[in-house]
Amino acid sequence: MHGYDLRKRLRSDFGLLSSLSFGSLYPALARLEQDGAVREVAPEPAAPAAEVVAFTGSLAGERAAFLARLAARSNPASGRAARTSTSSRTRKVYELTPSGEELFERLLRDDRADDKDGKTFALRWAFARHLSPDTRMRLLERRKRQLEDRLLSARRAADAPPRPLDRFERSLVEHSTAAVQFELGWIEGLIAAEWSARSESGGPPQKEPAAEVS
Repeated sequence: MHGYDLRKRLRSDFGLLSSLSFGSLYPALARLEQDGAVREVAPEPAAPAAEVVAFTGSLAGERAAFLARLAARSNPASGRAARTSTSSRTRKVYELTPSGEELFERLLRDDRADDKDGKTFALRWAFARHLSPDTRMRLLERRKRQLEDRLLSARRAADAPPRPLDRFERSLVEHSTAAVQFELGWIEGLIAAEWSARSESGGPPQKEPAAEVS
């Protein structure tokens, strides 16, 4: 795809990227191309500019203009000179390279990725079909722990605020808590679905190793 279609696809398929701008996309594509993760393919010519026909404002003028257009069509050589020029610009079309595929898989599997805001997690989960079952489970378990910590902090803030809250402020605190609870329930459902898929595939699920406490 070229940059315009790529941005359109990302914004339509991933709501979390709805604010993606060309100012962010094109520098990223340039970096990826420099690193060999994407490369340019045969350029796609831009559509020719449409011929603009101005109205003369009089019947005699319109008749003369009509006859001139007929003459141009019957004589292609002269017609090319009379036509409006077409754009010579082309759109740069990119494709993923084998190196780019390796980079994609490496970033997707990276357990050190900072996904505490939920945006990175959602983007990685959108491509979860490319992950192994163990990696998917680690991703879900890590998100679950993050949400449990957020829920605990939200409940503490609601139970013991630093100052008295009016009903409007408290409604926002309650809304935030409910949103975290909802997402936590969604994550727990995804974890249950992963265990179920493992059982159906005939591979007994194995517990993740306990995290080391330093």
